[in-house]
Amino acid sequence: LEGLLIAVGGGLLLLPRLGGPAEGSTEVRFVREMIQHHAQAVDMATRVREASGDPEVRVLALDIMLSQQEQIGQMRGWLTLWKRPWGGEGMSAEHARMMGMATQAEVQALSDLGAAQSEVRFLQLMTRHHQGALAMVAPALAPGVRPEVQALARQIQAAQASEVTFMTRLLRERGAQPLP
Repeated sequence: LEGLLIAVGGGLLLLPRLGGPAEGSTEVRFVREMIQHHAQAVDMATRVREASGDPEVRVLALDIMLSQQEQIGQMRGWLTLWKRPWGGEGMSAEHARMMGMATQAEVQALSDLGAAQSEVRFLQLMTRHHQGALAMVAPALAPGVRPEVQALARQIQAAQASEVTFMTRLLRERGAQPLP
C-alpha cells in the first residue's frame, strides 16, 4: 500500500498545476512577449524565403517559420488554459529593440532588397533577433516557473543558440558580420 501511495503521489507531481499563473507572472509575461517575438521572426523568415534562391537560407527560413508557428500555437494554448487573453500590452518599442526585434522598416526592407542583400540583411537581423530571444528565456528558467514553460524556454534556448552559430557562419561566407 505504501508503494502505491508513493507511486500515485509521485504521478501527481507530473501533472500540470491546477489553475493558471497570475496576470503579470513570469510565465504569462514570457509567453506573451515570446509570441510577439516569434511572430516577427516568422514574418522575416517568410519574406526572405520568398526572395532567396539559396537552399541553406531557404531551409533555415522554413525551419524558423514552422518551429516558431508551432510554438506560438502552444503558447496561445497555454494562455487559453490559464484563462488569460492572448493579447495584452506586449513589449514597448524600446523593450522590443533591446530584445533584438527589428523595426518595421527593417522588416519591410527584406521584401524590397535584391535576393543577395535580403539574405545578408535577414541573417543579420535574425541573428540579433535570436540573441534577444536568448536573453528573454533567462527569467523563464528560474526556479518556481512552471515546468512546461521552463521546458519550452530550454527548447528555444538550444535551437536559437544553434541557429545563431549557423547564421554567423553564413554571414562570414558572405563577407558580412552580425549586427551589434
